[in-house]
Amino acid sequence: MRVLVVEDEPDLLRVVATTLREDGYAVDTAADGEDALFKAKAWEYDAVVLDVMLPKLDGWAVLQKLREVKHTPVLMLTARDTVQDRVRGLNSGADDYVVKPFSLTELLARLRALIRRSAGQSTAVIEIGEVCVNTLTKVVTRQDELVALTPMEYALVELLVLHRQQMVSRTTIYDHLFDEEDDSFSNLVDVHVSNIRKKLGRDFITTRRGQGYMIEG
Repeated sequence: MRVLVVEDEPDLLRVVATTLREDGYAVDTAADGEDALFKAKAWEYDAVVLDVMLPKLDGWAVLQKLREVKHTPVLMLTARDTVQDRVRGLNSGADDYVVKPFSLTELLARLRALIRRSAGQSTAVIEIGEVCVNTLTKVVTRQDELVALTPMEYALVELLVLHRQQMVSRTTIYDHLFDEEDDSFSNLVDVHVSNIRKKLGRDFITTRRGQGYMIEG
């Protein structure tokens, strides 16, 4: 999953981005509102973590302008814990709200839940035939046996599972799994799909030639 983190405090931006990458996310960053809005409009993110107090364009303005063109899930960060601010954020189109200082564990949990909800998935555990995917623990089992997936393989499985019965193009997969600093070649998607099939079964992922991949179960 690909996330945009917008924060003007360099240390906090670094910590949040590093934590998300360690949890398997592809992460892009922005330190001001103008850069954030440009990136949020230019790329398809699974979620945006957006600070309120930003230079050039504040978080409220970024959210308002983004909502004119996209419905990307947005998790707001703010140092002000007042009912008025929370109401303003939710009424402006924010999907969730975290007050500084916050626990990184809570941030990760809220972000996972936000992405699940946006995909129409209410629970963390998703069963597809003999395969079970736990999006909370990032554990995959087949016939109750643990399956060892690489971080990228898991990320691809999670993306397809959250969009099950939907065709996901190779371009979409690449955009959601690799961040702006990654120069990997797109044929790696085919390699990852092949490896996943070896571990979870040949029929787990269906290929539609010239279109992309999908999980039909």
